[in-house]
Amino acid sequence: MDGVPEPHTGWTFLTNHARVLAAIADNPNVRIRSIAAHCRLTERAVQKIISDLEQEGYLSHTREGRTNTYRIAPAKVLRHPAEAGLTVAALLSLLAQDEADRTSAPQQLSTARQRMPVDGG
Repeated sequence: MDGVPEPHTGWTFLTNHARVLAAIADNPNVRIRSIAAHCRLTERAVQKIISDLEQEGYLSHTREGRTNTYRIAPAKVLRHPAEAGLTVAALLSLLAQDEADRTSAPQQLSTARQRMPVDGG
């Protein structure tokens, strides 16, 4: 089927909900199609995730013509007891990056790898 992203196999560090929220934090006017492509999800899965986030109060949207503008609730506390007290803003500060940060990330990773000891000591 055309337009359906190839699924990712194996485990990951982040949930799809966190990925969608981070994509929205990067661009509050982002289209569902773009979120789906970025997160490697179907548009239907993104719609469900956005609905979940809205129902729990982490996200809201307003319709402006043909565009949705999303608003994240930064002070909302994360759901899992292990993250007790951690807010959405704190999570997004780790996940959301502007384009300049993304282009410098490969250089930062390369520098960090050069500093890592090879033998673990």
